[in-house]
Amino acid sequence: MRRIFEGKCVGYGECVDVCPVDVYEIKDEKSIPINADKCLGCESCGEVCEQEAITVTKV
Repeated sequence: MRRIFEGKCVGYGECVDVCPVDVYEIKDEKSIPINADKCLGCESCGEVCEQEAITVTKV
């Protein structure tokens, strides 16, 4: 499960670049999950987010 804290997201796009299955895209200067069902739970997006706007927890 992933959670995006929109107030922290500044739209740098590291999560978009690092995601191996293209879960995210930048829209209106924020990262949004467009393919959430494809998420592998690898946590790469959360690791590269300097603003700590994304957290991934394994369910």
